[in-house]
Amino acid sequence: MRWLLLALFLALAGLVFWSWSRRQRLAAGMPKGRVVYADTGAWQRCERPLFSPRYRLAGKPDYLVEERGCIVPVEVKPGRDSAEPYEGDVLQLAAYCLLVEGQYGQRPRYGYLKYSQAVFCIDYTHSLRQLLLDRLDTMRRDLRARDVPPNHTEPRRCLRCGHRRVCRERLA
Repeated sequence: MRWLLLALFLALAGLVFWSWSRRQRLAAGMPKGRVVYADTGAWQRCERPLFSPRYRLAGKPDYLVEERGCIVPVEVKPGRDSAEPYEGDVLQLAAYCLLVEGQYGQRPRYGYLKYSQAVFCIDYTHSLRQLLLDRLDTMRRDLRARDVPPNHTEPRRCLRCGHRRVCRERLA
């Protein structure tokens, strides 16, 4: 009788834990699938960065999830609250897709951006990949330049800039 009660208790505890973990995963915006990489440090030791010698690019996505046989990057931006994803965040996710392509030998079809109130499924198209490669080329050229004009297209970003006090071109 004691063994039966213990077995029932353990089964109930397992069901409660499974239900709680499922709710946590949904609240975090995580897709269904097996987590194969996590850079949060909350679950395990942080992983090494993904690296592509071909593109001279390294990065650490928040998660890589195996979903329907594909490795899918997930980037979490808990401080973002927007109805549309920011271009910089989309390019960051595209960079993780490019890294997954090199590391795992398969091109992701999409990736996820999780903002505080929304989850965006971003298609990793050929045009997005090319935009990323063009932007990387521009950034490498700018690294060699003597003077690079600041990008002043986002007043909110300008407000948080560390050079704002001394910038003669500030927007806000």
